[in-house]
Amino acid sequence: MRLSLAFLALALAAGCATAPPDSALSQPDPLVPMLPPADSAEAAATIAEIEALPADLFEAATFTGSDGTALPYRLLSPPAMAPGERVPLVVVFHGAGEIGTDNLRQMDRFPKTWARPEIRERFPAFVVAPQMPERSALYSGPAETPGRFSRPGPPLATALELLDHLIARLPVDTTRVYAVGFSMGSSTTWNALALRPDLFAAAVPIAGVPNPAQADVVAQTPVWVVHGTADTANPIGPDRTMVGLLRRRPEAEVRFWPVDGLWHAVPPRLLAGTELMEWLFAHRR
Repeated sequence: MRLSLAFLALALAAGCATAPPDSALSQPDPLVPMLPPADSAEAAATIAEIEALPADLFEAATFTGSDGTALPYRLLSPPAMAPGERVPLVVVFHGAGEIGTDNLRQMDRFPKTWARPEIRERFPAFVVAPQMPERSALYSGPAETPGRFSRPGPPLATALELLDHLIARLPVDTTRVYAVGFSMGSSTTWNALALRPDLFAAAVPIAGVPNPAQADVVAQTPVWVVHGTADTANPIGPDRTMVGLLRRRPEAEVRFWPVDGLWHAVPPRLLAGTELMEWLFAHRR
């Protein structure tokens, strides 16, 4: 997807902001603009193509954790691999609306964007989309709760066991394990980074609820935090707080995109383009 030069210039200015000195932590981040109309229409057309991709491109299976929890999941494999080659593993954590056990509901546009032929060719990887049978992240209160934070839900431990299972059985490059998530899946991503700081090379939590008490541990993993400024389901405040805390850690790598006017959604440019993949694949443990 090609984007207008004006939009790219604005987004680059926001995305390349470096961690500020301590005295500047209270300064707001530059807002990332929404796509202009022409680019928005092009992205919408690409997303429609993504949604039409068959879920069966991802092999269906079920993993049983050590506590007996059955976790349905779908797995996309690289189109071709050379002998001895190892590729990244990407886990896509879904939102609360996809909770279930049918092993299909979680197969929306977010995991399917990895199944685009051009993406599979340019960014070969194993992509796993587990389906949580219940909430994988629990919140301290409703959206308007001051100081709102998340904690792990029961299925997250099983999902992490699934990743270890796949790593042990597939030709995975263990220095390139990535996590992405939206909404509850974003909160799940934050908690996964805290539980397994040894595992992930980078993560992209989108429109979630982090736990500021985890900042010291989470700072070990590069994150690209994305959140719409008009989100009322999971307001942006907790992510702003977490980004500020992470930036106080000299070891942290934090990219923050507050998307101007975006409601509770994955920005279309991340679904229809390649920036998400490019940023993740640039990182190794």
